[in-house]
Amino acid sequence: MAGIWKTPEAGEAVRARYAEFLRYWPGAHEQRRLATSQGETFVIASGPQGAPAVMLLHGALANSVSWMGDAAAWQQHFRVYAVDMIGEPGFSAPSRPPLASEAYALWLDDVMAGLGVSQAALVGISLGGWLALDYATRRPGRVSALALLCPGGVGRTKNVLLWAAPLLLLGPWGQRMVLQKLGAGAIAANASPAIKAFGDFMGLIQASTRPRREPLPRFSDRELSGLSMPVLAFLGAKDAMLDSCGTRARLTTKVPHADIRWLPDSGHFLVGHGAEIGTFLAKALLP
Repeated sequence: MAGIWKTPEAGEAVRARYAEFLRYWPGAHEQRRLATSQGETFVIASGPQGAPAVMLLHGALANSVSWMGDAAAWQQHFRVYAVDMIGEPGFSAPSRPPLASEAYALWLDDVMAGLGVSQAALVGISLGGWLALDYATRRPGRVSALALLCPGGVGRTKNVLLWAAPLLLLGPWGQRMVLQKLGAGAIAANASPAIKAFGDFMGLIQASTRPRREPLPRFSDRELSGLSMPVLAFLGAKDAMLDSCGTRARLTTKVPHADIRWLPDSGHFLVGHGAEIGTFLAKALLP
């Protein structure tokens, strides 16, 4: 079976760049490597010991750098754990067990045990949103709240490869076109060096990593109806990867207590909602 990296050298380049980014993680933090059933898992822990736990789950073709902009605020009030998902371009094991199995829930069981956490709020982006929902439907008593950005597994998944694959063959220009169509937008010429470096890093990840091709399992009506914890969901109406209208309809009917934020001008990449998520977490977790 092919690994997650297109070449060993590509994997080394991504990991080296990732290590450089992590030098600038905001505030005091720990970098931990936990033994799990799927191999080693990398976690960045920050915030006061004993505070309510919040676990951050990034999307596909990404790693915990996704959370650097929000961690500084959230770790003031919560014990925050940014987890590198297995099988993605971070420091966790390259294992990709079948999505349509209990393997990822068992893996998160191991992660939580290694962290000494019995219950946590889950914040997930895209594939990380699917992972959060998968865990919440299987282990509802262990999830105190759910904050989801463009979560997979609810609405229909669109066939992105039909239009993205030809563009990705065109090098950096094609990679930029894919990101723009997904809603990331072009990086402005006057953007900060940090933003430009992040954009370059995302381009390197796209060029270096084999994407998952396994269909994303959809949650049943029964599974969604069993979500009794507080739920917040952000959905971009122009999402090129997921059927946001379908996601909104199913959450509205099957999780009627969910707070759904509909973003008519946004695509799949959703940024700038850290304050809203922080308010939601405070209401759900703090006395």
